[in-house]
Amino acid sequence: MPAPTLPAPSAAPPAHRRTVRLTVVLLFAAWLVDYADRLVINLVLPSIGVEFDLDRTQQGFVVSAFFLAYALCQIPGGMLADRFGGRRVTLWALLAWSVFTALTGFAWSFAVLLALRFAFGVAEGVFPPAAMKVLVERTRPEERMGANGTVMSSNAIAAVITPLAVAPLVAVFGWRSAFWSTAALGLLALVAVRRWLPAPLPRGTDGPAPGDDGAPSGDDGAPSGDDGAPSGDDGAPSGDDGVPVAREAAAASPPLREVLRKGVLWRFSLMMFGYNTIIWGLNTWVPSYLSEEHGVSLTAAGALVAVPALGAATATVLGGRLSDRLGGHHRKVIAPGMGVSAAALLLMANTPSLTGFVVFGTLAVFAASLAYMPIFAVPMSGLAPEYVGVGGAVIIVGGQVAGIVAPPVMGALADAFSFQVAFGFLVLGAVIAAVMACLTPQDATAFRAVADRAPRSPSPAKESA
Repeated sequence: MPAPTLPAPSAAPPAHRRTVRLTVVLLFAAWLVDYADRLVINLVLPSIGVEFDLDRTQQGFVVSAFFLAYALCQIPGGMLADRFGGRRVTLWALLAWSVFTALTGFAWSFAVLLALRFAFGVAEGVFPPAAMKVLVERTRPEERMGANGTVMSSNAIAAVITPLAVAPLVAVFGWRSAFWSTAALGLLALVAVRRWLPAPLPRGTDGPAPGDDGAPSGDDGAPSGDDGAPSGDDGAPSGDDGVPVAREAAAASPPLREVLRKGVLWRFSLMMFGYNTIIWGLNTWVPSYLSEEHGVSLTAAGALVAVPALGAATATVLGGRLSDRLGGHHRKVIAPGMGVSAAALLLMANTPSLTGFVVFGTLAVFAASLAYMPIFAVPMSGLAPEYVGVGGAVIIVGGQVAGIVAPPVMGALADAFSFQVAFGFLVLGAVIAAVMACLTPQDATAFRAVADRAPRSPSPAKESA
């Protein structure tokens, strides 16, 4: 698999290009491990079900426990990133989720497994808004979606690599070894981000980050503290841009209620819900379906699952490029993409052939994955910088709610009816995403006009009453 690349504008100075490329590579690596850690549970779910005597609905709850915590921590994670800086929160997240991933390998009961998956979700839940803030602070607006598309393609690439690597490992050493191995990768990512992540670009400019070599520096150009974030003159901790976070939060961060009242953000969140219903529904149950319905071994299932994941990686990058080229206008990508995905899902659910299942499943995932970056394009271009952490978290929450709902619902449908009915349920996700794509602002200007619209004030008559 080639290393992630990002075309930079020719006018950008070398230090700026270095900052963008290094940021993309490091975030790509962190997200790769993040997503691999999440995927491991899907591959070992049949083994866990046998060891702990779990039915499909209970297995679905094992997956949902993670997403419940993950969703609950998105907005707090955005607040932490805005308060303490994206880099610092990213490092906290990497350390914590690696610890809980390793502990999952020691689970001895269903209850302990649920508790550990919930704790793992808390640790990973603060990462996405922090990573988004790290990227926004180190890229120009015109290159941001392309950069983010490259970073987020790591999810689909992890979906290719993880089954190919984990399935043989589990076959030889058992399911617990998969969690210990991915925990070690998380610690390696932690060291790399802590050591090499460059400083943010100066605010209000397109120039390079402080320091000609792109290394983090204090206000006077001196090296930063141990955590790479310079301290303020008053000794208070500071954010990634060197502004003391206590004063920065008071001066720049909007009240949480103000962000959450932007109803347009919740429409984009619903769009993410539809997209992730498809992705996490398939990620959770395809390995079990291949094993139970077609007698495919875990190693062979890992190879088959990697095929649609490769298509998703390609589509994620392509979706980011289309977003940049269209300047938003996500409806032009998402509505037709979800239409194709819905048709392919119906064909996949009803084909008796293993080859047909893989072919139609790959088409469904490719078409749906075109939507991922366009969902973020308009909000991330239209939001003011102080809204990015929490605003991005609001959108991501919708996807994680899908992760809470889809696995147990599909497990219950598979127990009560069949896997065909369970996979047919995913069409609902495509419909929701397509409808929301048509009901949201199509460019940054329109988004700002809707987001900044003042809420209606109560009438004088009501006030006097």
